[in-house]
Amino acid sequence: MHIYIWYTMLKTVLPYTDSDATKKEQVADMFNTISPTYDLLNRMLSLGIDTLWRKKAIKELVASKPQYILDVATGTGDFAFDAIKMLQPKRVIGVDISDGMLAVAKDKIAKRNLSHVFEVRLGDSEKLLFNDNEFDAVTVAYGVRNFENLDKGLADMLRVLKPGGKVVILEFSKPKKFPIKQGYNFYFNHIVPAIGGLFSKDKAAYTYLPDSVASFPDGEAFIARMQQVGFSQTKHTPLAWGICSIYTGIK
Repeated sequence: MHIYIWYTMLKTVLPYTDSDATKKEQVADMFNTISPTYDLLNRMLSLGIDTLWRKKAIKELVASKPQYILDVATGTGDFAFDAIKMLQPKRVIGVDISDGMLAVAKDKIAKRNLSHVFEVRLGDSEKLLFNDNEFDAVTVAYGVRNFENLDKGLADMLRVLKPGGKVVILEFSKPKKFPIKQGYNFYFNHIVPAIGGLFSKDKAAYTYLPDSVASFPDGEAFIARMQQVGFSQTKHTPLAWGICSIYTGIK
């Protein structure tokens, strides 16, 4: 409970500190701006390891074989595409607040001839326009730290899951051990903003990235948030010495 209260009191980290827009509005604007270079920069800045992390996360769903999946904060759709390949579901719906990111996703869906399986919609991750108990699984990759209200977003994902359904969340976390922690902090706080700003023309977006990770309640603190809204059988799996984490829970 103390962890929960402490994190709800944290100051909200915003992409653009000189703007009066809400975090949700700023995040949408930010992703609209960087969407043309988003996939390229992801591969560059992660050295391609992000593809391995996504596949590791999706393996959490292999045993349950979900047929109807909701991919929250779907972005350009990479997590959903991997899920389709690995799980072969009947239907995947991706939701995102950025038109720019969804435009890239739609282009990729058309090129891969996957419109019969994968559909994307503009929508608010904290106000999902779906019925209760609709999906076998809900997935999120690198999206929950961008929620304006984390608990509301988690609660709505729980709502749309069928009883017994599983959520799989992949998110950056903070390594704790020397020298990974020091190397990670230098790379995230100096190299990422420099390269990201150069290629995307929006340095603020790639300054926001390390700031949002630093303020995010990762590890057991995030598990506590999941439990607080009602998820059970929660699990936290650190990847790459704690640079990234997989979180799972059951409705």
